[in-house]
Amino acid sequence: MSASPSEDRRRRRGRSVGAHSWGFWVAAVAFLLNMAFSAVPTPLYAIYAVRDGLNGVTITLIYAVYAVGVIASLFFGGHVSDWIGRKAVFVPALLMSVVSAAIFILWPSLTGLFIARVISGISVGLTTATATAYLSELHLGARPGVPGRRAQIIATAANLGGIGVGPLIAGVLAQYAPDPLRLPYIVFGIAIAVLAILVALSPETTLIPSPVPRYRPQRVAVPKGARGTFFGATAAGLASFAVFGTFNSLVPSFLVGSMHETSHAVAGVVAFATFAAGGSAQIVLSKWETRSMLRRGIPIVAVGLALFAAGMWIPSVWVFVVGGIVTGAGVGLVFRAAMVTAGASALPEARAEVLAGFFLGAYIGLSVPVIGLEIATLYWPARDVMLVFIVLVLAALAGAVAAITKRRAVRG
Repeated sequence: MSASPSEDRRRRRGRSVGAHSWGFWVAAVAFLLNMAFSAVPTPLYAIYAVRDGLNGVTITLIYAVYAVGVIASLFFGGHVSDWIGRKAVFVPALLMSVVSAAIFILWPSLTGLFIARVISGISVGLTTATATAYLSELHLGARPGVPGRRAQIIATAANLGGIGVGPLIAGVLAQYAPDPLRLPYIVFGIAIAVLAILVALSPETTLIPSPVPRYRPQRVAVPKGARGTFFGATAAGLASFAVFGTFNSLVPSFLVGSMHETSHAVAGVVAFATFAAGGSAQIVLSKWETRSMLRRGIPIVAVGLALFAAGMWIPSVWVFVVGGIVTGAGVGLVFRAAMVTAGASALPEARAEVLAGFFLGAYIGLSVPVIGLEIATLYWPARDVMLVFIVLVLAALAGAVAAITKRRAVRG
C-alpha cells in the first residue's frame, strides 16, 4: 500500500532536515580547519628564519602577502556565491588550501612560501563570507523557524577558533614530531581534502538567480539608512583583526626577543589561547545583547592588552599568556557583535556580499597594522611600540563602537 501524499511530504521534509543538519556540521568543521590551516605557519616562522636566514621584515612580508590574497579574493570573489551557489565557491576554496599545502611541502624555498601563502589567502577570502552565509542557511534548513543565533555563534567560533587551532597543532608537531616543515601541512592537507568531498555532498542552499547577474567586483549592497551602522561595524572588525593579526604573526618574535622563549609549542599555545578565548567568550556569553558585547568588550580588551604589554616589560611569559587570553576574549566579543551588526544591515539576497565587504575591511586590519608594527620595531624596542599600538587600537575600537551604538540600539 503506497504512502499518502502527506506522508511522502513528511518523509521528504525529514530527509531534508537531516541533510541540512549533517551539512551544517560538515561545513562548520571545514570552515574551522580551513581557517586553522591559514595560521599553521605562525609557530613555524622561527624555523624558516633559521633555515633560510630570514629577518623579521621578510617574515612579515610572507604574512602580508597572505592578507593581500585574502583582500583580493574578497574583493573579486567573496560575493559570487550569492549568484552561483555556496558549494560552487566553498569547495574550490577548500581545494585551494590543499594546493597551498602541497606547495609548502614540495616547494620549500622562499618563493614557494610566498606563493603558498598567497593561495592560502585567496582560499580564506573565498571561504569567510561564503561559509558564514552557508552556515546560516543550513541552520535554517535544519531548524526551520528557529532563530539563527546558533549559526552566528558557530560561524564566528569556527573563524576565530580555527585561527587558534592551526598554530596549536603546528607548534606541537614542530616541537615533538619529525619533519616540522612538512608534517603539519600533510595533516591539514589530507583533512581538508576529505572535507571538501563531504561539503560537495551537502545540500545547496542558494536559489541561483535566472539569469545569473553579470560579473562585477565586490560592492557593498547596504540600504542607505544602514550604511553608517555598517561602516561603524566594519571599523570595529578592522580594529579587532589588527589585534588578532599581532598575535598571529608577531607573537613568536616577541617571545624570542623580549622573553627569550624559543619553544615552538609555546608560540603555538599563546596564539591558540588568544583565539580560543575569543571563540569561547562568544559561546559562553552568547546571550548578551549585541550592544552589551560591544560596550563590555572594550574594557576587557583594555585589561588584556595591559597585561600583554606588562608581560613584555617584566618580562613574564605567564603574564604575557594571560594577557593574550583576556585580550582574545574581549576582541572576540567585539568582533562577533560587529559581524552580527554588519550582517543585520544586509538585504537577504545580498548576505554574502555584505559579509564579504565586512571581512574585506577586517582583513585590511589583519595586514596593514602588522606591517607597520614590524617596521616600527626596526627603529624602537618592541615593548615601546606595543604601548603605542595599544593606545591606537583602543581608541579605534572605542570610536567604532560609539559610532554604532549612537546610531541605533542594536539587538543581539
